Amino acid sequence: MSAKKKINDKKKITNGGYDASSISVLEGLDPVRKRPGMYIGTTGVDGLHHLIWEVFDNSRDEAMGGFADRVEVALLPDGCVRVIDNGRGIPVDIHKQTKVSALETIMTTLHAGGKFGGEGYKVSGGLHGVGVSVVNALSSYARVDVYRDGGHYMQEYAIGKPKAKVKRLGPSDFNGTVVTFKADIDIFKEVNYDWKRIVSHLRQQAYLVRGLRLSMLDAREYEKPLSVKELADVTYLSDMGLEIPSQTFYFEGGLRSLVAFNNHYQKPIHKNIFYVERENVDEAVLAVEVALQYVDDISPRISAFANNIYNPEHGTHVTGFKTALTRTLNNYARKNNLFSAKEKDANFTGDDVLEGITVVVSVKMPEIQFEGQTKSKLGSVEARSAVESVFGEAFNAYLEENPDDAKAIVNKVILAVKARKAAKAAKDSVLRKGALEGMSLPGKLADCQTKRADLSELFIVEGDSAGGSAKMGRDRKTQAILPLRGKILNVERARIDRMLASEQIKNLVIALGTAIGDVFNVDKLRYHKLIIATDADVDGSHIRTLLLTLFYRYFKPLIDGGYVYIAQPPLYKIQKNKEVRYAFDEHDKVAILKEWGVDTEEVEGKDSDNEDSEDTEDANAVRDKKGHKIHIQRYKGLGEMNAEELWETTMNPENRILKQVTIEDVANADKVFDILMGTDVASRKSFIQSNAHTANLDI
Repeated sequence: MSAKKKINDKKKITNGGYDASSISVLEGLDPVRKRPGMYIGTTGVDGLHHLIWEVFDNSRDEAMGGFADRVEVALLPDGCVRVIDNGRGIPVDIHKQTKVSALETIMTTLHAGGKFGGEGYKVSGGLHGVGVSVVNALSSYARVDVYRDGGHYMQEYAIGKPKAKVKRLGPSDFNGTVVTFKADIDIFKEVNYDWKRIVSHLRQQAYLVRGLRLSMLDAREYEKPLSVKELADVTYLSDMGLEIPSQTFYFEGGLRSLVAFNNHYQKPIHKNIFYVERENVDEAVLAVEVALQYVDDISPRISAFANNIYNPEHGTHVTGFKTALTRTLNNYARKNNLFSAKEKDANFTGDDVLEGITVVVSVKMPEIQFEGQTKSKLGSVEARSAVESVFGEAFNAYLEENPDDAKAIVNKVILAVKARKAAKAAKDSVLRKGALEGMSLPGKLADCQTKRADLSELFIVEGDSAGGSAKMGRDRKTQAILPLRGKILNVERARIDRMLASEQIKNLVIALGTAIGDVFNVDKLRYHKLIIATDADVDGSHIRTLLLTLFYRYFKPLIDGGYVYIAQPPLYKIQKNKEVRYAFDEHDKVAILKEWGVDTEEVEGKDSDNEDSEDTEDANAVRDKKGHKIHIQRYKGLGEMNAEELWETTMNPENRILKQVTIEDVANADKVFDILMGTDVASRKSFIQSNAHTANLDI
């Protein structure tokens, strides 16, 4: 039995009227390569992965429409990405308007697809029809294999242009589409796909399409060739038994399963996960789905989707959810006399009811509006009223039918109200008028001379010793120094009132100038580079993690805006006569010593931090092939550097290395902070054991 016949166990499907007449054409493809950022957001890492999402979304839409139940995404050894589904297959008959095949029209024409006239799809993630044509335009090579109507068809492309007409390669019993593309290195700065990012994104999608079997394979390191042409007669790689990294997801629980997954490391305050799904809400909204659960935490976790497209900036559907949530909980608490006598006229605010909530909101619409091609925010106004109505009615019924859960939720919100009032009092006392305008800056802060935030940098350094060197070595015009004394408070589960009782955090908040909480204002940030500079040891790593937790939980817009950096001080100072070089890791050290003529074995076997040696001078030195002595100094911390060394290696913009802090996957980042900084010791131990092999250890 052939590979194709083995996997063709899916029931026979019809094309549902999906042919060339379903494809609409709006305009050409020319602008894409000139301004790729307009279509994929960026030509960096995010844009590179966006190519995969665009191709996958088409396969996912087939599954959403009930035409497919299996999708596979594979990374190939030759740099290609391959996406296959067992849907209807892209139409290959001649398109009346373009006079070429529908396949060629879709792949080479911007705004061409089956998602405009309503015949091809009732619901789709693709809005403008630009997805797969943009991927084609930004790929040095692409190939589409179509299996439909008993035949196997193929067309190849180079930089968005067809190399030849669509060919019929032979008969086939399989139905589906295989898209293979190779990102153009002339467009993208670096073509290096992140396996973990792909798995995380596609896992999320598997939760959203119940009954979809979704597989991912990483064949980049596979020793045998897996060229595109060799794969032409093979459908699913996961059926080949390759010994390569792979993941397969299949969820029947839908959004409830996603909420449970997001709360894996949290303590729920009520047993039942609320869930509602309603189809055919009105003409504009085909479906509304909401699942939620409150946990013993202070941070909200809101995931939003429109036509299964993740909306990190939320949108109208989340606005409708928040409105209904606040109103419903206020009504229930008042109806059941859950407010105290003092609070009988009180109202829960939107922030109160969101504290500790994990929620997923999903809508499906035939005509959908996003703000931008990257679909980060839903703009369709109809979604707000639909979600507000469906969720509000169902959540009210849930509270009435589950009184224990309802009481736990309301008590959680009442606690949030009390904390909000205490936090406001703390903020009012700490962040009084004038404190953010330079009148009450912390005494330990050595501020810079310029008042222009875009030119200013704040170095947050560990300890007075490093702070002293940094203050002496800095550029006083643009660089400010704030030394921290020891480890700051772990804010993962601390409210603002307790946070601001910490002298270290209070000093940092005042130095930033943005205030905090509901009065936070990123426009008042006093420095556009916030540089965390800690020692390269365990304590330094812990302090850095505590600071990142603070920024992530209370100053996330600073990370989103690209203001937060981590300094990379060198580990070694290497000196030969009067020439000095700095090495940032072991690899750098070995490379420098080899360049200076030191034998390989002596370099790799040398312990340059052996302070117990009787002759430390010789223990921390090697000789080149001519016998010249080369001194190696291992820095234990920033405080060991003098002002000149610290400036030259870590603070001088011409020489230094800074790592910008970014958030690639919000849900995953949230989960990591929960594990590392939360109260679940068993989960933290398991995480550290599982990821120990990726850590950089200072022993």
